[in-house]
Amino acid sequence: MAKRILVVDDEPKVVTVIQRRLESAGYEVLAAYDGNEALSKARSENPDLIILDLILPKLNGYQVCAILKRDKSYKPIPILILTARSQEEDIEEGMRVGADEYLTKPFKNEVLLAKIEELLSKVEANKAKLLKEKIEKEKEIGEKLLKEAERMGVMRKEKKLK
Repeated sequence: MAKRILVVDDEPKVVTVIQRRLESAGYEVLAAYDGNEALSKARSENPDLIILDLILPKLNGYQVCAILKRDKSYKPIPILILTARSQEEDIEEGMRVGADEYLTKPFKNEVLLAKIEELLSKVEANKAKLLKEKIEKEKEIGEKLLKEAERMGVMRKEKKLK
């Protein structure tokens, strides 16, 4: 199943260019054109990754990123900020509000695709780690329950003997 990427930019031409590049690489692409629509689509569509511009109507990209990263349901979704804002303070603010990566426009297609792959790989590795931890905990609980059941069985046998 193709990974789903939400592309958020107020410039339809930019969205179209990114969408074509991502679809040719095998991704399913969703689009939003302002901050409110970005939040709505992120919540309703639960994408695997979000590419987010900073300069947006209604809510800016910093606000969208901060809102999503404060919500435990959406915090795991990687957010890649892709913007024309290249000042050091812009980059620092993007990372402060929770962005996982920050790229500036204009961008190279190969760099964007490499960053997307890197972020999605990290998500998959984290999911695998969490699943392994969950299996280990369940195994530990199962062993404790088995020991308790065995102990209870011994106690019942002792009562029958009396």
